[in-house]
Amino acid sequence: MVDAIELLKQQHREVDELFEKFEKASEGKGEQVLMDLFARIADNLAAHAVIEEKIFYPSVYVGPTADKLQEAVEEHLAVKRVIADLLDMDPSDVQFKAKMKVLQEMVEHHVEEEEKELFKSVKKLLAKEELVTIGEQMEVMFNELIQTEPRMQVPRETDEAAPLPQ
Repeated sequence: MVDAIELLKQQHREVDELFEKFEKASEGKGEQVLMDLFARIADNLAAHAVIEEKIFYPSVYVGPTADKLQEAVEEHLAVKRVIADLLDMDPSDVQFKAKMKVLQEMVEHHVEEEEKELFKSVKKLLAKEELVTIGEQMEVMFNELIQTEPRMQVPRETDEAAPLPQ
């Protein structure tokens, strides 16, 4: 049984590895390889954002985490806008690799803030059992979403940040 924070950290590592593969592939691999890697990155990020916005963030939207979560959903929005741009591009486009690098940097910044600040606050707020319950719900939803090319939903989610409980 994986708790919510461990699940999110594991997904952060997986996306990080995919970005590394993309960087290596950028040096001479074919466009199809780059498109496949982009699709995997975008699907993982899209599904990850959904489980955070629908399950994790509302579960931990209490006191000291509220401001961090407002910032987090704004960062998700920025990431979604870059993914939406990339969905309209081909790896042969001059800006494709540059936009992928910007996406990577945005994700790395977001991950760093979550792991250094938010997750520490959440561990103080919630018991281990609660984190396991939330983690199980998130894992089920992620596994369902990842089968559905979740990146294709992203362009519909670029108008405003995901709502948080008020």
